[in-house]
Amino acid sequence: MFRSSNPVLRRMNGENIEGVIDSNPMTVNGALGKAFILFLIAVIAGGAVFYEAMMGYADKVMLIMQIALFGGLATGLVTSFVPKLAKFLAPIYAFCEGALLVAFSLMLEVKFPGIAVQAVSGTVLVLGVMLFLYRIGAIKATQKLRATIMSGLITIVVLYLINFVGSFFNFQIPFIDGAGPMGILFSAIVVIFAALCLILDFDFIEQGSANMLPKDYEWYGAFGLMVTLVWLYIEILNLLAKLRND
Repeated sequence: MFRSSNPVLRRMNGENIEGVIDSNPMTVNGALGKAFILFLIAVIAGGAVFYEAMMGYADKVMLIMQIALFGGLATGLVTSFVPKLAKFLAPIYAFCEGALLVAFSLMLEVKFPGIAVQAVSGTVLVLGVMLFLYRIGAIKATQKLRATIMSGLITIVVLYLINFVGSFFNFQIPFIDGAGPMGILFSAIVVIFAALCLILDFDFIEQGSANMLPKDYEWYGAFGLMVTLVWLYIEILNLLAKLRND
């Protein structure tokens, strides 16, 4: 039995796993390979948006950003509730997120030159460090860690939701969007939680292979890892923007 606190993979609790042993099970290499495919799709989509921006089609970039936002949200929600559709929807999700993140990054680049490269470097560094710590056993996906991350995620989601709803009534939580010390501290904490979610994603893929989940769950595991990396990149980008805000 295992449980994930990833916004997508946390649905894979013990009750979901029983009785799904398959003659052609998922493997760690298979899941990582599919994660790499999703990454390439995201890069291709991002490259297309970058090209449009360099050609001066700002209106197209904004339109693509809006479509990608809703496309990514829709495919992400559907896949989280119907894991078997991951092999069909995960590539679409990756394409949407690649386009969205590049468009969003380009907007911030206008105010903070070089911030996108810093965010990408930071995300890759965090991924490498967390994978290293997981492989040497320095951080293990214990029940205590899962409970801690779950509590933190719920708190973060509630705060973001309150801030989003409050924006329609001219109310916002100062430290979420603010660039002061509290705002920077909040963003740093969120980045830490996003990084810890990678540990649970690694554990899901490893345990899924050990428990012989069906082959299709390689796409689901890759999709969950993609979700965490997208979240991590956005939060690092947000933290960097606050640190560089005058």
